Amino acid sequence: MRRTTHHRILALTALTLLLAGCGTQGGDAGGSRSVSPSPTKSHPSCDTAPAELGAADTGHTYCLTAGGVLRLTLDGTASRPWTPVKVSGTGLEATNSGVVLQPGDASSAFKAVSAGTVHLASSRPLCATAPGKVSCKGIQEWTVTVLVTKS
Repeated sequence: MRRTTHHRILALTALTLLLAGCGTQGGDAGGSRSVSPSPTKSHPSCDTAPAELGAADTGHTYCLTAGGVLRLTLDGTASRPWTPVKVSGTGLEATNSGVVLQPGDASSAFKAVSAGTVHLASSRPLCATAPGKVSCKGIQEWTVTVLVTKS
């Protein structure tokens, strides 16, 4: 098995703790925090963008409010790697995803900076290729459209 649930939970817990510390501001002893605006559904043809996209989200259109953050992780393997995520359109700006990648994975993070439409895409082989083994030429495509709206 390539990854265990234990490792994934540990990585997500560490990332959550790291991100929680990044939002604190100086001021009162209560430690007020700055929070990204919540994504909102403001267009009838799109769903509210989740905090993180994965392979199952292919083909969907999501709405994201300016100021929001969108992360994506596509889990691949060394023999079936995802290509780097291609971005076309305006409205999103790449930011540090803060995630360590395993061979074959594709990971990106974007901040919604202005109203616009963005298409995200990646692909990977349907079959692993190895010398002397049966293989195929099929491609698994992943695409998502993000509609960025003003806050």
